Amino acid sequence: MFKILKEDVKNIFHKDPAARSWPEVLFCYPGLHAVIMHRFAHWIWKRKFYFIARFISHVSRFMTGIEIHPGATLGRRVFIDHGMSVVIGETAEVGDDVLIYKGVLLGGTALEKKKRHPTIGNNVVLGSNAIVLGAINIGHNARIGAASVVTHDVPSNATAVGVPARISLGYSDEEVDKLEHSKLPDPIADAMKFVLEEQQKLENKIKSVIEECQTRHNIHK
Repeated sequence: MFKILKEDVKNIFHKDPAARSWPEVLFCYPGLHAVIMHRFAHWIWKRKFYFIARFISHVSRFMTGIEIHPGATLGRRVFIDHGMSVVIGETAEVGDDVLIYKGVLLGGTALEKKKRHPTIGNNVVLGSNAIVLGAINIGHNARIGAASVVTHDVPSNATAVGVPARISLGYSDEEVDKLEHSKLPDPIADAMKFVLEEQQKLENKIKSVIEECQTRHNIHK
């Protein structure tokens, strides 16, 4: 347990430039408190003491503003930055080294008692107020842009942006680690740019054909 706690604290220093000291991280980071309390609640949940587990989860929500169902599974070194209003549902599965910003929702879309929440891969970044709904898969190293709404699978090394989220591929691990949310792609703008470029190519080609026809006509005259 202490080994995992040490990992979590070191991970915060790695991912948050505002972290200055161990006491500050241990006592002033609600995301860390929520993860610690969830691990305890989840341990109890697995032993079928459901009410006690839910009560611990409820206390954690009151203290941190972060709601993690005790049935949810969190991997190693999960960092919830600030974290206010983060909600993680019962059947959600979160991988290792995942970074979650405030307001993220990992929600369900079904009423049946089955897998109904997302599965998040390793080294994923979930931007502020991102909403991921349903039993979908978010691949390793993916990034979900702030305020995006994701309802379909996102492949590994992809970025999903918008409402509904659209997918852009081709980000390296280094680019993912930079977390430059201001430089996230705009798939709609990229598509419009592609259409305009193709239109310009077509106009140039038509212009070239017209000029060639005029030249031939002048020669025959």
